[in-house]
Amino acid sequence: MKAIAYDRFGDAEVMSLQELPDPLVGPDQVLVEVRAAGVNPVDYKVRAGYLQGLIPHHLPLIPGWDVSGVVRAVGIGVHEWKPGDEVLAYARKDHVQFGSYAELISVPVRMLARKPSTVDFVTAAALPLAGLTALQALKVVGTGSGDVVLVHAAAGGVGHVQVQIARELGASRVIGTASPRNHEFVRSLGAEPVAYGDALVDAVAELVGGDGQVDVVVDNAGGLAFDQSLRLVRDRARMTSIVDGARALESGVVNTWARPDAGQTQWLADLVADGRLRVEVQQTFPLAEAVKAHKLLEGGHVRGKVVLTV
Repeated sequence: MKAIAYDRFGDAEVMSLQELPDPLVGPDQVLVEVRAAGVNPVDYKVRAGYLQGLIPHHLPLIPGWDVSGVVRAVGIGVHEWKPGDEVLAYARKDHVQFGSYAELISVPVRMLARKPSTVDFVTAAALPLAGLTALQALKVVGTGSGDVVLVHAAAGGVGHVQVQIARELGASRVIGTASPRNHEFVRSLGAEPVAYGDALVDAVAELVGGDGQVDVVVDNAGGLAFDQSLRLVRDRARMTSIVDGARALESGVVNTWARPDAGQTQWLADLVADGRLRVEVQQTFPLAEAVKAHKLLEGGHVRGKVVLTV
């Protein structure tokens, strides 16, 4: 098969299109013909070597944890799926080596969801990691009916999904930080946009009135936004960060690291199919141009997601 891979950690240029052996298919796995692979910030962090102390890595390494495609074959213990089924998954395994930037990937059954026929492969590949991160972050701090929720980086891959899911979970108001050029986009998703910067605390306080605080904060940005959020949330146990785990633990804030969950992935995919969840894809690239995709994402300012097509 053709796949993007690298045999050393470094910048985007370490990646190249290569001919590699087809994946093995274990007893409880499904072989998927990849149609699209989502590109996420964690992909370039893995490539740079930043996660070596967190998850086992093996080189040469095929990046990518988001996938949509068509089942080609199933393992001897698999009865839920058959060749021809259209699927999507957050396919993060217990070690990093055989990812989704490839023509084929083997995926454990416990990670697979069924792609609705009305959802295209690109949208399906953009959804799993961002969607699960968004949903699990909101759930871990108990987001529910009547909550006022502050979402940082509300126009980004996770954030733009999160503002919509917060509404699905019953939030009465969602406030989203974003650059001014993305304010109309954030507003279209059902959130009240505010600009990043030194004036954020006062801007949020003016919006919410009363004590100037919110019920829930999801930090998708880190840095100054994290510090400001400590002042804005009423209870630090209801603030979570997906980008700054060490500071979260030091500050009494919940750290979120998304787990593969087929049931939650299915729920998200069905929301998309029902027209209740919009997944924004800023740009697609063919598999061979994965280097360009990484450079775009690393440059920041991406609205929504970037996806590779296969």
